[in-house]
Amino acid sequence: MRKKHTTGKVADTTLTYIILLAVAFVFFFPCLWLILASFSKSGTIYSFDGFFPQEYSLASFKKLFTDTAMYNYPKWFFNTLFVAAGSCVLGTFLTILTAYTMSRYQFRARKPIMKTTMVLGMFPSFMGMIAVYLLMTQFNLINHLWGLVLIYSAGAPMGYLTQKGFFDTISKAIDEAARIDGATNFQVFRKIHLPLSKPIIVYTALTSFTWPWSDFILPKLLLKEKDLYTVAVGLMSLDETEFARFAAGSVFIAVPIVLLYFCLVKNMVNGMAAGAVKG
Repeated sequence: MRKKHTTGKVADTTLTYIILLAVAFVFFFPCLWLILASFSKSGTIYSFDGFFPQEYSLASFKKLFTDTAMYNYPKWFFNTLFVAAGSCVLGTFLTILTAYTMSRYQFRARKPIMKTTMVLGMFPSFMGMIAVYLLMTQFNLINHLWGLVLIYSAGAPMGYLTQKGFFDTISKAIDEAARIDGATNFQVFRKIHLPLSKPIIVYTALTSFTWPWSDFILPKLLLKEKDLYTVAVGLMSLDETEFARFAAGSVFIAVPIVLLYFCLVKNMVNGMAAGAVKG
């Protein structure tokens, strides 16, 4: 009986690993194909031998950074970095303040605001694109990278619930003890809560950075000049014969965000786990 149970457990474990490997392969294969395509010597997808290039070369990566007359990838990269970094700093600041306020303070409009933001969060963001475009036109922010930074930052606090859940886990007795000792509300936030909130701040910063880093719709809507393109918009403007350059640009733009995730993933996971305890 025991042997039969052991055999069944081994078979179940083996089947589980086979399924997981199959799923992993399905997700990994497009990434592998894109990486190999970026090293294509011909530069066009029409010369591929089946799925993969016939010959490999580093010419696509060299061309990506040197041939900037029509497709200025370095300029697009720094535009994207500017928008993502600005949105990260401002969006993180606004999201943390919003979450802290909704967690630690009681006021009449608190519950209605929470319900409203939850309902609005059910609708896809592109539904408001026409309104956003009209507003940006009125404020003369079309073809301005700062316009993108302001939109991303303004939308970031809508996702404050995870951060609020993190602050809910911090005992309010700490706040009361600090106020008895004469600390102001700002001192309680700066000297007590911020040091305790490193995991959720890292998580918020990463999510605030990755959204504008890879977004296509909003930059395409607001940026009309080629020199102001972000990488996502710029790569989509490449000619179909420049597929290897497109693949090389896609691979290179993924490197910074992958490095950030590997460096900060521990804090990110801790922040997500702690924020999910309470809503």
